[in-house]
Amino acid sequence: MELKLHIIKSIQAAIAAGKAINTVYHLEDFGVEYKSDTSPLTVADQKSHEIIMNVLQDFDIPILSEEGKDAPYAQRKDWQRFWVVDPLDGTKEFIKRNGEFTVNIALVEDGRPTLGTIFVPDRDTLYFAAQGFGAYKLEDGPFDELQHAPANSAEQARILLGQIVEQSTQLPIEHPRQAALTIVGSRSHKTAELEAYVEEKRKAVGEVEFISAGSSLKICLVAEGKADIYPRLGPTMEWDTAAGQAIAEAAGATVFAYDTSKPLMYNKEDLHNPWFIVQRRP
Repeated sequence: MELKLHIIKSIQAAIAAGKAINTVYHLEDFGVEYKSDTSPLTVADQKSHEIIMNVLQDFDIPILSEEGKDAPYAQRKDWQRFWVVDPLDGTKEFIKRNGEFTVNIALVEDGRPTLGTIFVPDRDTLYFAAQGFGAYKLEDGPFDELQHAPANSAEQARILLGQIVEQSTQLPIEHPRQAALTIVGSRSHKTAELEAYVEEKRKAVGEVEFISAGSSLKICLVAEGKADIYPRLGPTMEWDTAAGQAIAEAAGATVFAYDTSKPLMYNKEDLHNPWFIVQRRP
C-alpha cells in the first residue's frame, strides 16, 4: 500500500510542477540565468522544485534535487531510501521552446531506482512505473482532476491508481519498424563518440534509424519501444536518469554502464553518472 501512495504522490507532484512550468513556458520572456557549471536555469526550474518539495516532504524520506541545497556525502551516505528529483529536465529544450522537457521524480532504495515518474508538460503525457508494478504511459489524461484528487491514505491511493492504470497503456508497446535498429540520441548534446557508436552499429546490422530527442524522453522512447538503444556517451547526473531508469527497467529494458556493463548505481559520492546504454531486451 505504501508503494501505491508513493506512486500517486509522485504523479501529483509531477503534474502540479508541470502545470507551473507551462505557465512560465508560455510567457513571452521568461528570463534565463546560468549556474556555475554554465547550465541554464529559469524561474520554471525554481517553481517546479518548490512545488515538488512541498508534496514530497509529507514523507519522512530525504530528497536529492538538482535545484536544492547540496547534501554533502557525509550526510547522505547512509540514506537507504531517498527521492531524486529533476524539477525541469531539458532546460535547453525549454529555452528552445520545442516541448521536449520533463519533470523527473524517482525513489531510490539501496542504490537502485525502484519508482519513476516522468511528466511531459507541453505534451500532456505521463510515464510512471515501479519495481514489481509495471510501467505505463498516459496521454491526454484528466491531469487537472488527478492533481487535486484526494490521496491522503493508502486506500485512496489504491483506488486512484487503479483508475489511472485503467486509462493508461502498459509499456512496452509494439511499434512498426523501418530499420533493423533504431537508436535515439541527444538533441542538444551530440558528440563524436555518439556518431562513432552509430556508425559502428550500421556496420554491424545494416540499416540504422537515428532519432533525436531531448531530456529523459530518450529513455522513455526505449521503454516505450519506439527505440532500441539510447547510448549516452557524455556527462549526466543522477537526477537526469533515475526516474527514466526505473521506467525503462520496469518495461523490461536494461540500463548499464558503457565501460563495465554494470547497472547504474545512485547516491555515489560523485553524483555524475558514467557513460551508459539503455537497451531493449531482444
